[in-house]
Amino acid sequence: MHLDQTQETALRQMTDLLYTEKELVQSLREYIKAEETKLASVKSWANKLDALTRVSTTDPEGYLAHPVNAYKLMKRLNTEWNELESLVLQNPSDGFISNMSVHRQYFPDEEDETGAAKALMRLQDTYQLDSEAFSKGKLPGMQSDAFLTVDDCFDMGKTAYNDADYYHAVLWMQQSLKQLDAGEEAATTKAEILDYLSYSVYQMGDLPRAIELTRRLVAIDPSHQRAGGNLRYFEKLLFKQLNELNQAYQPASEEPIQLGTYNRPKDHLPERETYEALCRGEGIKLTEAKRSRLFCRYQDGFRNPRLLLKPMKEEDEWDSPHIVRYLDVLSSEEIDKIKELAKPRLARATVRDPKTGVLTTAQYRVSKSAWLEGEDDPVIARVNQRIEDITGLTVDTAELLQVANYGVGGQYEPHYDFSRRDEPDAFKRLGTGNRVATFLNYMSDVTAGGATVFPDFGAAIWPRKGTAVFWYNLFKSGEGDYRTRHAACPVLVGSKWVSNKWIHERGQEFRRPCGLTEVD
Repeated sequence: MHLDQTQETALRQMTDLLYTEKELVQSLREYIKAEETKLASVKSWANKLDALTRVSTTDPEGYLAHPVNAYKLMKRLNTEWNELESLVLQNPSDGFISNMSVHRQYFPDEEDETGAAKALMRLQDTYQLDSEAFSKGKLPGMQSDAFLTVDDCFDMGKTAYNDADYYHAVLWMQQSLKQLDAGEEAATTKAEILDYLSYSVYQMGDLPRAIELTRRLVAIDPSHQRAGGNLRYFEKLLFKQLNELNQAYQPASEEPIQLGTYNRPKDHLPERETYEALCRGEGIKLTEAKRSRLFCRYQDGFRNPRLLLKPMKEEDEWDSPHIVRYLDVLSSEEIDKIKELAKPRLARATVRDPKTGVLTTAQYRVSKSAWLEGEDDPVIARVNQRIEDITGLTVDTAELLQVANYGVGGQYEPHYDFSRRDEPDAFKRLGTGNRVATFLNYMSDVTAGGATVFPDFGAAIWPRKGTAVFWYNLFKSGEGDYRTRHAACPVLVGSKWVSNKWIHERGQEFRRPCGLTEVD
């Protein structure tokens, strides 16, 4: 079974793997015990025959003169040695190998392992954690004995290197080297680390340090296949640059490479720095003036009979665009039931291709999701009705309730929930118009990370189990509100469960009529 393209795999599948590994360890112990029993029997045979042959070869003729000895020699060589051969040929590993074969179909593959490494790097970037923090298991809000060895760090660096991600290759190779220099035992050699590290540093444009590292490599392994040629090339390139700039040679910095030594290359996301800062709780633009415009109230769904006796507690999270949080929307029992229904159906979350309208997976959305219908269980029907009561919008034309599980590293980068003018066919097949509003239920607390952030206006909303947030994606005119571009930050520690309802335009004509201007 291919678990996911990233370690960002949903917690349920990862939990199953832990129990699988426990079962395999037990199977391995049974195999070891069987091997020890077999070896004890063979040793017993060897000791007995060793003593016997010492006596028989001292005086072979005298030994064979006794008819009993002659008979027993024939018997041993005809029968007993055959039995010993059968014992030696017995393979106690059959049970273990069989058990492995049964479970292997559920093992993660190389792509999963690569994805797991990239998840750590994504967390490293978003939360500005150095490689040593991960290596020693020092994560915010969590004490753990988890650690990464020299070999683990080296493999992390190789994963980045093979993806031409030299920025992360440098960080992880440096950490691997640091731990090796501190005396940690490893299968990886210093020459191997320096080989990858020196070339990655060169790719980051730091020629003096690349030269210094390559010289260290040549000193350790003068016969290294590439080191000598690389060193000559790096030196020639550096002196050419110095001559062109009319500068003197400056030796490489003796400061160790760490987070911040090199700038992370830009990627496809223009608001990357803003988005990641909000995920860390930085750059939130909730000023005192803005805070003074936020209120809390009881909301009865416009005199909805189901909410008159027990109105919802509503809190303003932001004033413009208006984002509200509802408290006590889902009970623990309802959350457990929704998760129970969703778990067997969880699959890699998809996004709608803006050109074709077809659902497809994407690297910027990493989670597991499932879609639940009102007919699946009375709890789902009740939740759908509650969303309609609270918002005053019909859910008859809404999409099914989507349940998503974000494991460690799981995220959804900045995106719009509604379709833009350049993607008019995004929801054409549904025939219900655009996504007018989003109702997002938080079904778990998250130890660290996992906020919902809005980079355009600097808001961050943190998950609180049982609460829900709601906002409009469209103005009353049907025009998209581009301020609502938002993201689900990577989960650093814990597991994040959410469910959401995307409410569409059709059926809302009299529930949310047009305003007087395009941006009402």
